[in-house]
Amino acid sequence: MKVRINSQCMGDRNCSNLCPEVFEYDEDQLQATVKFEVIPEKYEDTVRRAVRECGADAIEIIAD
Repeated sequence: MKVRINSQCMGDRNCSNLCPEVFEYDEDQLQATVKFEVIPEKYEDTVRRAVRECGADAIEIIAD
C-alpha cells in the first residue's frame, strides 16, 4: 500500500494524531507528510481509517 497527501491538506493533524508512525506534520509546509514510500502492513488498517476520517479528503491511496 502506498499513500500520498495532496494539496487539499488543511493541516488539522488528525492523521498524524491517529497514526504518528506513518504521518507527521511538517511545520514549514503546514501540512501532513507520509514517512514511508510503502506503508508497513501492520499500519494499513490505521492508514485506511485516516483516509476515511480526513475531512479534506487529502490522503490518497495509490494503486500499485
